[in-house]
Amino acid sequence: QAQLVESGGGLVQAGGSLRLSCEASGSTFSGYVVGWFRQDAGKEREFVGAIRPSPYSRSYYADSVKGRFTISRDNAKNTVYLQMNSLKPDDTAVYLCAAGSFSLLTTVTTPTPYDYWGQGTQVTVSS
Repeated sequence: QAQLVESGGGLVQAGGSLRLSCEASGSTFSGYVVGWFRQDAGKEREFVGAIRPSPYSRSYYADSVKGRFTISRDNAKNTVYLQMNSLKPDDTAVYLCAAGSFSLLTTVTTPTPYDYWGQGTQVTVSS
């Protein structure tokens, strides 16, 4: 059973950058799909991006963040990162990481297939 802990959130001005970390314990992370989702008050949970395990390590991004956000993983540290650049006020939300072990045929963009979730870290972007 994996436990996920996010860190790196905070307050940043529009145009700034943050790097979020998702560290896993209790299980080896390397074989999991890891996704990032975000949720703002009163809104549904929204897919941000995901990365498949090695050797594929293919990454996916929501259109709203493509070209600005990058996901990477360091299996030695059991950690996945979300580098966020050119942040906008619309990016304000609680960011959650999730992990699951599912096939290449399973979509990574919905919350359902993910087995493990962190508590989230708040990102606030001021205008």
